[in-house]
Amino acid sequence: MSKNNIQIPGLEHPVTRVALGTWAIGGWMWGGPDDDNAIRTIHTALDEGITLIDTAPVYGFGHAEELVGRALSQKPHKAFIATKLGLNWKDDKPFRDSRPERIRKEVEDSLRRLKVERIDVEQIHWPDPKTPIEDSARELERLHKEGKIGAIGVSNYSPEQMDIFRQAAPLATIQSPFNIFEQAAGKDILPYATKNKMVMLAYGALCRGLLTGKMSKDKTFPKSDLRSDDPKFQPEHFPHYIAAVDEIKKLAEKHNKSPMVFAIRWILDQGPTIALWGARKPEQISGINDVFGWTLSQEDQDQVAAILKRHVPHPIDPSFMAPPER
Repeated sequence: MSKNNIQIPGLEHPVTRVALGTWAIGGWMWGGPDDDNAIRTIHTALDEGITLIDTAPVYGFGHAEELVGRALSQKPHKAFIATKLGLNWKDDKPFRDSRPERIRKEVEDSLRRLKVERIDVEQIHWPDPKTPIEDSARELERLHKEGKIGAIGVSNYSPEQMDIFRQAAPLATIQSPFNIFEQAAGKDILPYATKNKMVMLAYGALCRGLLTGKMSKDKTFPKSDLRSDDPKFQPEHFPHYIAAVDEIKKLAEKHNKSPMVFAIRWILDQGPTIALWGARKPEQISGINDVFGWTLSQEDQDQVAAILKRHVPHPIDPSFMAPPER
């Protein structure tokens, strides 16, 4: 198996360690959809060699899944699809709902929207405190035995919650926020995944665009953009993060890489990880192959840590994204 790929337990073949993330493609909280660009972006990802696409019903309330299904049906491909469930919504406002009957309905809805007979990786999007974890796990295991889903994963779960889940069903993946600016998962989630032979899907790999190196401290965001509510992008914090990115950019230049390629490589060097590269335009997915064929040195890692210590010694976690309970 190539170092550019990783095996997710339960899948027939390894997948690329960079996957396409489709939250922005769905349009919700990202300024609305752009379907033509979305289709081209998915096709570009396939052309770049990506073999895993991560999506979810809540990304545009079904729209992102429909676009993924449409794009993949238009083009021969060898891609696997990872999607999620466990979020319900009313009036475009999501809330947690992992009841067995909701899980079954979501799987059927996703199969229809994605135009497939089996979902390769099905993940519970957020833990639902009002539903016993074992009940959700058993329903996913039943769907697995019925052949409707392949690998089972969770997202935003703690190690303790995963322990409970794994008593009822096997877990192949855990999805967590993880990037240079949001490293909490590296302390407990990633070691847990390593110990239990799971793969961690790192979402927010470019920290909502911060790590692209294309923003200035004067950048503003409309209310329809989720970054308007992200503490990192507020005036009291944003300049400090931009200053850190400016230094990371210089570090990346020593390798003749862009800051976003450097940021993705940083994730891949931490353990059994897949970085989710979010994009909504074809040009935003270019350069993926620059991620492979090199690694960060210990000196690079130390310099990243020093940059953070200088500019963001008290990093802000992404808890603002957590949806409410049912």
